[in-house]
Amino acid sequence: MGCEATTVWKAAIRLSAAISLLLSLWLAVGSAGVAAELQPVLQWAPLPPMPGKIELAGVLCGVVGKQEGVLVVAGGANWAGTAERDRGRPERVASDQIFLLADPDAVWSESVDKLPQPLAYGVSLTWRHDDENVLVCLGGSSFQTHHADAFLLQYRNGRLQRINLPSMPRPVAHHCGALVGDTVYVAGGLEHPDSATPLQTFWALDLSIKEEVRRWRELPPWPGPSRLDAVAGSQQGALFLFSGRHFEVNADGRRTISYLKDAYRYRPEQGAFDRGTTRDVGWKEMAPLPHSVSAAPSPAVALGQTQLYLFGGNDGGVRSPLEVPAQDSAPFSSTILAYDTITDTWAKGGELPNAGNSGEHVRAGQWPPLAAPTTWWRGHVVVPLGEVRPQVASRQILWAAPQKNRATLKPLDYAVLVGYLFVLVLIGFYFARRGNSSDDYFRAGGRVPWWAAGISLFGTGVSALSFMALPGMVYQTNWVFLLRNLLYIPVSALIIYCALPFFCRLNVTTAYEYLEKRFNLGIRLLGSVSFLLIELARMGVLLYLPALALSIVTGVDVGVSILLMGFLATFYTTLGGIEAVIWTDVFQVVILLGGALLSLGIIVASVPGGLDQIIVLGTDYDKFRLVNLTWDIHSAALWIIIVGMLAQFGATCSNQTTVQRYLTTRDEKAAARAIWTFTVMALPSGLLFFMLGSGLWAFYKTHPELLNPLDQIDQIFPWFIAQQLPSGIAGLVIAALFAASMSSMDSSMNSAATAITTDFYRRFWPRASDRACLNLARGATILLGGFGTVIALFLSKLNSNSIWLLGQELVGLLGSGLAGLFVAGIFTRRTSSLGALLGYVASLVVLYFVKTSGAVYFYLYLAIGTASCVVVAWLASWLLPGHKQDLQGLTIYTIHANSQRDS
Repeated sequence: MGCEATTVWKAAIRLSAAISLLLSLWLAVGSAGVAAELQPVLQWAPLPPMPGKIELAGVLCGVVGKQEGVLVVAGGANWAGTAERDRGRPERVASDQIFLLADPDAVWSESVDKLPQPLAYGVSLTWRHDDENVLVCLGGSSFQTHHADAFLLQYRNGRLQRINLPSMPRPVAHHCGALVGDTVYVAGGLEHPDSATPLQTFWALDLSIKEEVRRWRELPPWPGPSRLDAVAGSQQGALFLFSGRHFEVNADGRRTISYLKDAYRYRPEQGAFDRGTTRDVGWKEMAPLPHSVSAAPSPAVALGQTQLYLFGGNDGGVRSPLEVPAQDSAPFSSTILAYDTITDTWAKGGELPNAGNSGEHVRAGQWPPLAAPTTWWRGHVVVPLGEVRPQVASRQILWAAPQKNRATLKPLDYAVLVGYLFVLVLIGFYFARRGNSSDDYFRAGGRVPWWAAGISLFGTGVSALSFMALPGMVYQTNWVFLLRNLLYIPVSALIIYCALPFFCRLNVTTAYEYLEKRFNLGIRLLGSVSFLLIELARMGVLLYLPALALSIVTGVDVGVSILLMGFLATFYTTLGGIEAVIWTDVFQVVILLGGALLSLGIIVASVPGGLDQIIVLGTDYDKFRLVNLTWDIHSAALWIIIVGMLAQFGATCSNQTTVQRYLTTRDEKAAARAIWTFTVMALPSGLLFFMLGSGLWAFYKTHPELLNPLDQIDQIFPWFIAQQLPSGIAGLVIAALFAASMSSMDSSMNSAATAITTDFYRRFWPRASDRACLNLARGATILLGGFGTVIALFLSKLNSNSIWLLGQELVGLLGSGLAGLFVAGIFTRRTSSLGALLGYVASLVVLYFVKTSGAVYFYLYLAIGTASCVVVAWLASWLLPGHKQDLQGLTIYTIHANSQRDS
């Protein structure tokens, strides 16, 4: 359950957006116009036609085999002979033949294997299982009867093998189905050829479980009328059901047919898609279609992360062969409808090929088909055969390659970007003159103003991933994570009172020096190595993902973006050290927030009805939900966000990139002010980015024709920037994206170089000269920057999903244990060095099992990992007591003021 947007809350929203609108008044009002419609996403072409004169509708189709696989067309129906059709007595005949196409440039071959019986108008779905494509076949008709049979087709050694599945609860044909993960869902259809009304049944079969325990589950049906020839689709872990037709038999034996335009979403309880919402389980009615798409090719094709495409269909204009238009026009709709699952809107997504007759016979034309399946093969959408006119089947097979819509930056945009980058170079040269010692390089000699250190802390925290991902998350969900920004207040208070005194009064350069003083050298090195691994895992991703997003939406080469950001961040960080990092962060935060403010102002100006309409739409669709008052451990519940955020205390204490900012200020009081500066900035900036996400949602809700099927929802903001912002302003906001990326990378490089020099080189070679340490730090910075850039370039050549996930796993596993070491050191007296080591290892094991099991919401991972480290460390220290240690000034209970840091 959630909190309604109150009058005060709405006023705060209005105020934040109004400020951004005022700041963008210098833009010409006409410059914030809405762009023209996008180019069609799908480019259609023919595949080799079926051999001979084979013309079929209602076939089973999919892909079998490993890797790219083999395309399969099986079964289907035709209408016997022209003479019977001319006399008005056509007879449908089902087929049991199977045809294979191994390559798009090859010809079809007939398989020696057959279907178990002639079948048409069943459901066929391609299931990817153990790196192999398997065709799932469900039900169908032989016209004398309908069938409940279900089976899999596998391709082994050039032959098709059939594996029987449990029979469906009833015989059925003209139904629809889709896969959600490994579970197949089937909806509606006809039980018998002469049924008086369609079925309103909804069944599910989990294919991932063992064969001997597989069974169909009958689930609650959708709330609308029963139907046949509907279209199913799968997107974001949910099933969608569209259109179809309903009929009833009157007393006189005639059918009353209704062509439906309703739409529904079913979200299963297991594996529900959830990024900050409550688990919205079960059926929900969605926006109706512009027109019926009965018997359109099914399942609907998922493009990007949010869209489903529906091809043609019968919109009700053709109800019988007597209503067929002239043979030089298309009887069925050729319109492609694009449905966006986030904004719940419909737009035109192009047209199916509609070439008309190319010869004397009706079959010589290219017409939009009905009663055809869809499947993916070799990166293309395949639509095989189908009914192109009433009682006329096709031998034509279409496929389409998805094409990316890309916006282009203008010369003024590039000029703005180059100017921004030139300023960064000047900052690096300026501070190079002041970095004459290692203390200057690592701590800026303590001369950084508290406000600049605080702004730098903010800039480090707002990476390019946040700049894209936070508006993207809010665009997709709501405001429940805004509470996280409010909770920075207690977290900052804890850091100032419970952690800052240790770093300032012990006169350390890295956070991990405290671990040696509190435990021993081994724990210090363990902490430093953990931090280095985390930063190495982050740097390549921090460069790669923003560059990828820019490439997808603007066409800017990924490699060029990576090299530019990597080189410049390495350049000014190497020259100027931490002082250059901090002052470039200040400059970059101004660019970042300015770009976000301008973007929000343009969004408000571009939404019909402006800010009021954004608030009205958002309130109606629950986009401004603030809290989830639930005990569900799998959702972003209020208590989970509070616990997860409070756990950030340990993560902050253990992060050298933040601790190092404290140490660049004059004294402990100035460092505390820097922390409060960061906290004060986090609150309005959070409101800005959350309002950006809601504004983007409202903009595309009112302009659905401008949505582009994006590979990642996080690309929605870069897509808006490149597509909608005026020339020059787009360059400024792209510069903000660069700024967010480099302000995180420069911090990682400098802090990692500090850890290498201080925790390893200077610790083991204490007599090394300060000049040698400074040279090593600069060399390490260059190596780290080069390493991050090379890793990013490497990721750009690969499918980075698994590497990204591996990097996230590494950060989570090592980061939680590292946070636990600091919490145990600060808040317990008993914990020994052996106990700390055992606690660190225990946190790795516990968190690994928690994450792989999916037992809790991801936001609890840090808290669980930290708590397991502290608890095990304390218990192990109690069971395995070691030598007594002087803890004076090393715990929250024993710290005193006699060891103040030299400033």
